[in-house]
Amino acid sequence: MLRRRIVPCLDVRRGRLVKGIRFRDLRDRGDPVDAAARYAEAGADEIVWLNISAGEEAWAELLRAVERAARRVDVPLCVGGGVDGLERARDLLLAGADKVSVNTAALDRPGLVTELAAHLGSQCVVVAVDAARANGGWEAHAAGGGRPTGRDAVAWSREAVERGAGELLVTSIDADGGRAGYDLDLIAAVSSAVDVPVVASGGAGGPADMAAALSAGASAALAASIFHDGQATVADVKQEAAACGLPVRL
Repeated sequence: MLRRRIVPCLDVRRGRLVKGIRFRDLRDRGDPVDAAARYAEAGADEIVWLNISAGEEAWAELLRAVERAARRVDVPLCVGGGVDGLERARDLLLAGADKVSVNTAALDRPGLVTELAAHLGSQCVVVAVDAARANGGWEAHAAGGGRPTGRDAVAWSREAVERGAGELLVTSIDADGGRAGYDLDLIAAVSSAVDVPVVASGGAGGPADMAAALSAGASAALAASIFHDGQATVADVKQEAAACGLPVRL
């Protein structure tokens, strides 16, 4: 049985680790490379690094930071934000990332997922799905959660996998940063619709919430605030998951 993964998330803006609520009200949390190294040493199974800066200068800065992080961590590093084509995806992999996450560009041009999978391999391609409740289901949003697309999030998840995505990073916009628990219905719906790993994101308030997301069908549970604020450690989450009968790497 595959072991479930516990994944700290680093939202990075202009070279600094930040965190907000529902994708807004960002607060500085320090140096992201230091944070990545700290979480890796604490037993994280993977690190997700999401760049929320824009512009060529920010991209060059991101690549330098990813290079530094890759030298310091010994767990997989998934990097996303600003990936709009094959060239940028390759940039990140050459800088040391193990996986590349795409969101807005894939929604605007779904063929990008096919292109990335064909050239880089599905194992490198993660499609991020930012979803908000709408019309009895969930709607996929682009642009950091700021632009509704009219696409059903579960249907988009299925299409992304059919096009070659090797993993999905599913974030509930409604729950993000609220620490009231993940949208378990969303996680279960996407997990049952696809045959690739699903990373649950958005809403962790403590170890029990992360274990609940794994029990709902996610292969990995991602969190930011509870780790950044010292409310829980990676070890705390793994102990909770193990107590629930879920296989984890202790």
